[in-house]
Amino acid sequence: MNDYLDNTNKQMKLAMMFVTGYGNESYAWRLADSNERAYTDIDQYIRLAQIAEKGKIHTLFIADTPSMSGAGVQGDFSRKSPMFVMEPMTIFSAVATHTQKIGLVATFSTTYNLPYNLARQLKTLDILSGGRVGWNAVTTGTPQTAYNFGNQPLPDTTTRYEMAHEMVEAVQTLWGSFGENAYITDKTTGVFADMSQIQPANFVGKYYQVKGALPIPATPQGQPPIFQAGPSPEGIELAGRFASGVYANPFTIAEARAYRHRLKQSAIQHGRNPNEINMFGGFMFTIGDSYEQALARRHELLGFMSDEEFYGQIHYLSAMIGVNLLNVDIDKPLPKPLQAQATPHPHDPRSPRAVELIKQGLSPKDVVANGVINYHPVVVGTAEDVADFMERWFKAGAVDGFSLAPDSQQGVKDFVEKVVPILQQRGIFHTDYEGETLREHLGVSYQYGLKN
Repeated sequence: MNDYLDNTNKQMKLAMMFVTGYGNESYAWRLADSNERAYTDIDQYIRLAQIAEKGKIHTLFIADTPSMSGAGVQGDFSRKSPMFVMEPMTIFSAVATHTQKIGLVATFSTTYNLPYNLARQLKTLDILSGGRVGWNAVTTGTPQTAYNFGNQPLPDTTTRYEMAHEMVEAVQTLWGSFGENAYITDKTTGVFADMSQIQPANFVGKYYQVKGALPIPATPQGQPPIFQAGPSPEGIELAGRFASGVYANPFTIAEARAYRHRLKQSAIQHGRNPNEINMFGGFMFTIGDSYEQALARRHELLGFMSDEEFYGQIHYLSAMIGVNLLNVDIDKPLPKPLQAQATPHPHDPRSPRAVELIKQGLSPKDVVANGVINYHPVVVGTAEDVADFMERWFKAGAVDGFSLAPDSQQGVKDFVEKVVPILQQRGIFHTDYEGETLREHLGVSYQYGLKN
């Protein structure tokens, strides 16, 4: 094992997915213990943030796409809640004033923003929060978003990543344009700022040009750390150059270890310490006092689906395991001969888990309820089951930590009150924050301005 993959004597870092106030299941708004108006209830976001902070979660994380493309199917949230908050900068501005330690990381596009505006907004929020902000820099790959920013087609992948490198360079150059010690405010001498330390950014690139300077002093962490999401070679290159945190969606320990290794190697190739880049493996969970109770909650969520959507999932499961399930009783285990026929689809990394559950004798409906079609691994069970999953992946060197995707509002509370104490007792999660800033939480060094 490479030293940087060895988690012996380390503790995991945790990010809590912050999705529209409901949780990460799009029908969770209908649960009896959910606030159905959470999407527009800022107090609900604040309450969830405070619960996560009580659990010493390192950071909150808002994924975002500035369009309706992520709202249900093709932008339809007639029955499902939207996947994204109204607007992340505004949400976190409110949350920042009602929390003290927890980090605040949000997604902002490198393709559909301008460097000066984004640099100004993020650094202001970092000041407001006392140095707890991070920027998840993503290139945005949805045509629906492109047409929200002018009647132009979506740039190709190569162009978007060229733009991303320039955008991060330009923003970080602007962040460093107000000297670290330029903020004087000396009433006796009458000097407010040392203008010799405030210099124009004068950034000139192929896609972005900006003069600056940005008239905002250094924050307690210097400037926000960069995060990244995307497993493509271009994404790994961007992460290796800039990122302190990476959100990933591997489905197996082997897949996660290989991806984490590529990220660490990319950091090394850019002259960085591989321990300065943290990979957060995403997973979803539903917690009950027993497996049966947790599974019943998952069945309740399935029950909110239309028949068309539910049987669409059964049809999809058929393709995953190579068995036609549309002509069997989906409430009962498959007959042994059909169980024996089940084979993982070679191009779907979720398929082995589906086949495993089928061969354990679960009914197709129970298999779907276990979340095998979700976009993350899903743990359905007790707090100990969730902790066991996390410990197994962490000790195998598959992750630096996890991006937590609770099923619902109640899931946030359950994780903090039931899972966190177990992780702490096992010595793999901290009992208090490492400092005051997000960089201190992540264990990454202070930075001010662009580092080449």
